[in-house]
Amino acid sequence: MTLDDYLTGEENLRFHAVLYGLHGDEIKRRMDPLLEMVGLTDWASQQTRFYSGGMKRRLEIARGLLHTPRVLFLDEPTIGLDPQTRVHIWDYVDELRVRESTTMFLTTHYMDEAERCDRIAIIDRGRIVAIDSPDALKASVGVDTVTIETADDATARDEITRGLGVEGEVLDEGEGVRLRVPDGESFVPRMFAHLTVGVRNVNVRRPSLDDVFIQYTGRDMRDAEAGGVDQLKASPMVRGFRRG
Repeated sequence: MTLDDYLTGEENLRFHAVLYGLHGDEIKRRMDPLLEMVGLTDWASQQTRFYSGGMKRRLEIARGLLHTPRVLFLDEPTIGLDPQTRVHIWDYVDELRVRESTTMFLTTHYMDEAERCDRIAIIDRGRIVAIDSPDALKASVGVDTVTIETADDATARDEITRGLGVEGEVLDEGEGVRLRVPDGESFVPRMFAHLTVGVRNVNVRRPSLDDVFIQYTGRDMRDAEAGGVDQLKASPMVRGFRRG
């Protein structure tokens, strides 16, 4: 943590604001909505030595956003925060990016946060193993998975194989047929045109960033107890870039 424990939350923000050339009413105009966003309005007059670890992290995030930077570096900004606070913070960051044309560099283990970026780099053991847009990375992993439940799964599989040249896998009794195709959404209408059996359910699953992460970093467990540089080298990481 980089807060002064003997200053209040508000004093920490004001000190930071002055360092970046903000004065007077401008400080309060920017500070009040940020304190509300991170849920610390009622704690603003308390010394931060009485804050929990999570509260200090939230105040640090508010401080980093206070001067509306043109380039914003976020190092795992929401780790350990509750889902509601994460949503509020990202809503504000997205608004800031559009309003102030802020460019964001993000380090995170949360795949939903990485999805927000224009480009993603996956780092494993200190080395970039993949870098591209989210969609391109997901496409690099492989095909979509289409699962259909029908009145006669074996017949459905045979009709799809004969009519579309796609091999299917009949799952356990009553669980349907699984197909792997390059573009599931465009495949489904063509599939229906060839089926004579009734279809009860269709599910299309695209590769996710979790799939991408595992594909490029492997499935082996990593030692999180090494500490320091060793832990940094061992733990896979996602870094994202988002243009303002």
